[in-house]
Amino acid sequence: MTPDGAVGWKAVCIAALVAGVASTAFQLLLWWLAGDDPIALLLRDSRLAAAIVMGPSVLRPPAAFDPVVMLAATLVHFTLSWADAAVLAWGMSRLRLRGTTACMAGAAYGAGLFFVNMYGFTWVFPWFAQTRDAVTLATHVVFGMSLAQAYLWALYDGGHAGSELHNKRGRHQ
Repeated sequence: MTPDGAVGWKAVCIAALVAGVASTAFQLLLWWLAGDDPIALLLRDSRLAAAIVMGPSVLRPPAAFDPVVMLAATLVHFTLSWADAAVLAWGMSRLRLRGTTACMAGAAYGAGLFFVNMYGFTWVFPWFAQTRDAVTLATHVVFGMSLAQAYLWALYDGGHAGSELHNKRGRHQ
């Protein structure tokens, strides 16, 4: 990864943001393709996430737009994205993963996160059990893949071949 195999923390932050946004957009698309109301489900999921820090009282209907709930949900979402990015980046730097291997590792990581979140996390926050479905699984897989790829892209100077981390043949060191 970096010349000394260390985690690139700026790249972790960029990857967390990119993957958090990409996976949310992907989830909205899947809900829409499934014929569901993506906005209603986004509001529901925002309340589920916000309840982690605000308590289960925010789960009560109606599931209308609430800026405080949305802010709390966004902070939870991106804090978890950052933590997930840090763990994946650490593993990728230790194993020196790149290219297709990194993408596949990201997909496996995302699938693993699904099981940890939807079957482990629900012991503490049982309201997430309602989101155990194929859309959430696919979203986690896309999150992991985009996390791995965005991390590599950000780590290697936005993909510029002139980066100091490239050797004379244009390959990552």
